Amino acid sequence: MMMLPTFTTLGDGETTVLMLHGIGGGHLAFAPQVETLGEVGYRAVAWDMPGYGYSAPIEPYTFKGLAQSCVNLIDALQCESVVLLGHSMGGMVAQEVIARRPDKVNKLILCGTSAAFGKRNDGRNAEVWARQFIAQRTAPLDAGQSMADMAAKLVPQMVGPGSLPEGVRLAEQCMARVPAATYRRALDCLVTFDRQAALAQIGVPTLLVGGEFDRVAAPSVMKQMAQAIPNARYVEMAGVGHLMNLEAPDEFDRILLDFLRERPPKLRPDLH
Repeated sequence: MMMLPTFTTLGDGETTVLMLHGIGGGHLAFAPQVETLGEVGYRAVAWDMPGYGYSAPIEPYTFKGLAQSCVNLIDALQCESVVLLGHSMGGMVAQEVIARRPDKVNKLILCGTSAAFGKRNDGRNAEVWARQFIAQRTAPLDAGQSMADMAAKLVPQMVGPGSLPEGVRLAEQCMARVPAATYRRALDCLVTFDRQAALAQIGVPTLLVGGEFDRVAAPSVMKQMAQAIPNARYVEMAGVGHLMNLEAPDEFDRILLDFLRERPPKLRPDLH
């Protein structure tokens, strides 16, 4: 029997917006967006990635498997296609989904993410760098700290000077709830990601949202991504860092709704 990931949902609009959280997240990481979208007539869905919340983990823990879990959820929601919104690692899962099943996505929103993990242009070996990254991120756990200890230290380093304190607290709560075993597996998965070659094939309207102070997915990296995707544009949020949708939820929601309400340009018959 196929195990579906668990999710939270609000609203019953015709357009389904499916939100995919990052490595330190969970469905609660999109609480403000679920509420806003549900209230204004969308069907808002935020999943718990496999291994998060009550979602069963998958074996092996790969982007291929995560993308398949996402497609299974889209099918279970009984909608032909969704607006897919991915943050950080969730943005990578979103890229994997659209690369494998472009028919399932009608609009794409990528926040604080990149098209490949750890592509080094300073001559350092990417594999060595990936191992160092994992070791650095898991060191506190290896030393006996809890995910809550880690969240209290890491989250404040990820945000910008203009962040909303309540949003930062919610981000810490989300990360504190991630099972340590899942976090380790997600890190191992994260460093394998590379969909740079697939960007040019993305055929739907795409919005990239960056945070001015994001040190995880630098604005410069996201601008380059936007240039590689045919029908994409990049929006930068001032004063915030990596957790933009929680740091400045009102502004984020406004950017999101503007993009959702845009109609694809109609070709005028007299232009043929």
